[in-house]
Amino acid sequence: MWIFTKYGFVSVACASTQDGKIDENTVMLRARSRQHLVNLKERFPGTELGKAEILVSAGTDYEFRVIVAKVAWASILSELAMEQTWSNFKNEASRFAAQKKMAHGYVHALHDIWGIMRRFGVHEEIPEPNRPWTSH
Repeated sequence: MWIFTKYGFVSVACASTQDGKIDENTVMLRARSRQHLVNLKERFPGTELGKAEILVSAGTDYEFRVIVAKVAWASILSELAMEQTWSNFKNEASRFAAQKKMAHGYVHALHDIWGIMRRFGVHEEIPEPNRPWTSH
């Protein structure tokens, strides 16, 4: 799953065991920006995430990674949802970036993603009530 927060963007996938099998109890938070993981670690310092090492996997799609128990990640997701106090996510991400003196590349990317998803929604058909969904 992809998670966009005011702290940054992470791609979350199950981690693998040493023999290459999926470990359904452990997740990798993967990021293209190390700072995004640093921001999350700083936000949750006393947690498993806050104590986890940022691993570097050069040459991969997501170079920076943190591995945590899925239950720890679920708890963090719950806290992220509960801390929401804003009505416009892009503005909040911009405010956070300015406060941390971060480059605004992430905020610009959020605007691009917003535009892509807006165009996606415009082309979506809405079925009439009590009529099954059909695609053309």
